[in-house]
Amino acid sequence: MANLTLLKAGERAKVVSIGYLTETQHQAINAIRQKEGKPLLVEPVVLFLGRHLYESRSADGYTIEDMAVMVESALSAESIAHAHHKMTGVMNHSSREDGYGNRVRDLGVLELYARRPKAELLSVIPKGDDIKPKDLK
Repeated sequence: MANLTLLKAGERAKVVSIGYLTETQHQAINAIRQKEGKPLLVEPVVLFLGRHLYESRSADGYTIEDMAVMVESALSAESIAHAHHKMTGVMNHSSREDGYGNRVRDLGVLELYARRPKAELLSVIPKGDDIKPKDLK
């Protein structure tokens, strides 16, 4: 994750494409958005800048390598569209060992307005990370 390395070094990162939502994920997100009366996500492309992810997860003590695993897990083909009144994203319902004593399910939070018609992976939240790396130090 070159963007995360740049951000760690205090440099500017550019928005890059990191993959695609599956057809099922794309359709499910659009069904949610249609129900809420929001504009549909036209393209299944997922963009990434990484600033919010880096700031949030590094504050918890996670490494760039940890964050890369979170992104891969959240954007897995098995992840399912997930939404509530504050966010829309995709969540991997298969838990994984995070290396810090937790079993987590990664929730990828998508920004669906700023870079329309594409989605931007804004952050990943490792749900269930009761023991954070900073707590172990």
